Amino acid sequence: MAQANLTRRRLIAIAASAAGSAYLAGGRRSLAGEAVRWRGSALGAQVSIEIFHPDPEEAERIVQLCLARVRGLERQFSLYQADSAICVLNRSGILVSPEPDMVALLEASLRFSELSDGAFDPTVQPLWQLYAEHFSLEKPDPEGPPAEKLAEALAKVGRRGLLVNDDRVALVKRGAAITLNGIAQGYATDRVVDILRGSGLSTTLVNMGEIRAIGTRLDGTPWRVGLADPNEPGALTETVDLIDRAVATTSGAGFRFDPSGRFTHLFDPATGRSPALYRTVSVIAPTATEADALSTAFSLMPASRIRNIAASRPGVQARLIAASGELLIYGA
Repeated sequence: MAQANLTRRRLIAIAASAAGSAYLAGGRRSLAGEAVRWRGSALGAQVSIEIFHPDPEEAERIVQLCLARVRGLERQFSLYQADSAICVLNRSGILVSPEPDMVALLEASLRFSELSDGAFDPTVQPLWQLYAEHFSLEKPDPEGPPAEKLAEALAKVGRRGLLVNDDRVALVKRGAAITLNGIAQGYATDRVVDILRGSGLSTTLVNMGEIRAIGTRLDGTPWRVGLADPNEPGALTETVDLIDRAVATTSGAGFRFDPSGRFTHLFDPATGRSPALYRTVSVIAPTATEADALSTAFSLMPASRIRNIAASRPGVQARLIAASGELLIYGA
């Protein structure tokens, strides 16, 4: 959950051609022909929208609807735009009359924080700021920031210091700040899926930094999605099948503050350190929001706790690559 353009978002690859990948609900006509495509960046990731439709003008209209929706979310959640809602909140400690999307995502963040006993915590931004400042020094201590500075940052962290309702959002602790980078891309992916379903598309694969499948492929088989090995560029750890589900992958290797990789974008809110429990954590879930948040949380949790949470969540499966290289699978 950090501020950088994390390469963890590239740890997922579409392992099947998207050509002809959409049907119209109802008639189930094959939509062969030219695709309407958009590629760019949003919420810290390289993303794409690709739609096959018999009417190019309608396809272009749908793409523009998706793009407008994502840009609207970016104005709420981006840490890179100084006038975004989240930046206003972090500067002033209060956000008056927040947009419904901001309220919805913050409430979801707090629910996942509660579910994970605080492993997922949107208030860890002070830790990011501390490590970014420390490792930008000319000769930073390779052991990390001094203990007193770490304690100061940790004092600003804690989900109970974030108050959310329809009228306002407030940060109780002085100097507190939030990041939604461990959940916002999943939320954006789900909102794009809403638009595509509302436009009549019943089978396609959405890649908006996280991946979510609508239906199956044209031939009725599942979508095949590859999970990349963060330690071997171009290699996959495995491929997974998706039908009406989403997948997200998190790895400490996605962003490292130091050359040795001891300090990464994954912060334990209890200690302020970056545990290296797993090489990668992938979560398959009914929505991309859930997959995104849980892949972040599970990266900081013991396997026994992950197993219990995955078993309690319908349609959720956790796939962990342990530090030893062993694959651990929990849940549906």
